[in-house]
Amino acid sequence: MLENIIDYFANIPSSHRTAILVGGLTLFSLIESAKPLMSLSYNRIKHAYINIFFTVTTIVVNFLLAFVLVKSSDWAIENSFGILQWTHLPTIIFLLAGLLLLDFLGAWLPHWVQHHVVWMWKFHVIHHTDQHVDTTTANRHHPGESIIRFIFAILATIIVGAPMWLVFLYQSLSVVLSQFNHANVTIPSWLNKTLVLVFCTPNMHRIHHHYKMPYSDMNYGNIFSFWDRLFSTYSSVDNKKLIYGVDTYYEANDYDNIWQMLKIPFQPYRKSITYDEKEEL
Repeated sequence: MLENIIDYFANIPSSHRTAILVGGLTLFSLIESAKPLMSLSYNRIKHAYINIFFTVTTIVVNFLLAFVLVKSSDWAIENSFGILQWTHLPTIIFLLAGLLLLDFLGAWLPHWVQHHVVWMWKFHVIHHTDQHVDTTTANRHHPGESIIRFIFAILATIIVGAPMWLVFLYQSLSVVLSQFNHANVTIPSWLNKTLVLVFCTPNMHRIHHHYKMPYSDMNYGNIFSFWDRLFSTYSSVDNKKLIYGVDTYYEANDYDNIWQMLKIPFQPYRKSITYDEKEEL
């Protein structure tokens, strides 16, 4: 079984990776239509168009830089470099440890950094300007942020010493789980309480998209919920009280004008609300 998984992701066709992306968007969009948490009164077609534009730019960036990621993984394996290469773990432990390490070093930590380094935040803020968070929001990233995220992915791959099959497995899971935890769906309380013990759920991640701090600086998780508990950035509040967006980019031109969003990172920094002015949900 494990050998089949490894073999599949070691040779996964690009068409299959595309199918995972499109299939996830389709599935969660249908569920959103049937069991939405927030109102669907906004223009979903225009909203999806904007987010799909940024999805395409992310795909282009990843495609153009993919060879660097492959070369980085190959170098780590050939030179026995990285955490996994310095250990001798059973295959299943190797797989699980690899996923955890890639999630922390390649997703949680970079996400935290982008919220605390001003020039990176100016790229990442485009993701947060969305005032109607749904499954398409998962891929709403400025091309500049896509490059930043890719650089972190390369560094994580080298530090972890991850073979490409493990990187492709992680990326596939990341795509689907990110679409899931951004989805505008109603999750039964009992199910959320069970899932959130391990995974980042929509109920958990939505809080990160509230328009004011400290909530926008909580729940950075991508796949696993462990990291936010470990680093005291976990929060749980009534999702119905959330207001999406960013308090400093709340005008329509900031969140539904693609050209304006592309320019935001190169404009003067707009300072976010301070913790002293925080609101309580």
